[in-house]
Amino acid sequence: MALLLEHEFKPLPADKQIETLPFLEAVAHLPPFFDCLGTPIVYSPVKADLSGNIKKIRAVYDSNPAKFKTLQNILEVEKELHGSAWPKTGATLALMWLKRGLKFMLVLLQSISDGERDEEHPNLIRVNAMKAYEIALKKYHGWMLQKLFTGSVYALPYKSDLLKALEKGKEVKEEESIEKIHQFLTRVTPILDAIYEMYTKMNAELSYKA
Repeated sequence: MALLLEHEFKPLPADKQIETLPFLEAVAHLPPFFDCLGTPIVYSPVKADLSGNIKKIRAVYDSNPAKFKTLQNILEVEKELHGSAWPKTGATLALMWLKRGLKFMLVLLQSISDGERDEEHPNLIRVNAMKAYEIALKKYHGWMLQKLFTGSVYALPYKSDLLKALEKGKEVKEEESIEKIHQFLTRVTPILDAIYEMYTKMNAELSYKA
């Protein structure tokens, strides 16, 4: 899977301390995934949001690489720095939204990998996309955004076209593509889970709607 496996994520260490720079360098290559979903009016903003949040976190990291060596360091330093404005500020807020966009992506791919589908229309990915939206983003979106996303599932590409796009146009057997998705998920899911766990432990999660 050319798009997903070109840039490897470092394995999650035992202490779950995620190094900022390798994480950002790996995740920076994922926003084009949303181009593969079509429907620019819906997914282009998600892609732009993902890219924008990566840049915000990178700017904070570049300001002091030693101080912000890990994602945990970023939250700890910003909590001390911003006081009562934290966590709704800085790289902490950017990473909060970044993880949600990644969660949408991973749940969608996991659902496809698990073979979840509409039995009457097995080549559609509406079931997978709606599951991902319900889990990752819906509760953070207002009514208008929810309606926009719900309507967008009818313009999603066929599963076969999505897999081909993820292979950058190459014709690959579906089972081979699914195996590559599985490899990607095995690498990235533990990292994303650790980020969510970090936000919960530090009471940094916010539930306001966009």
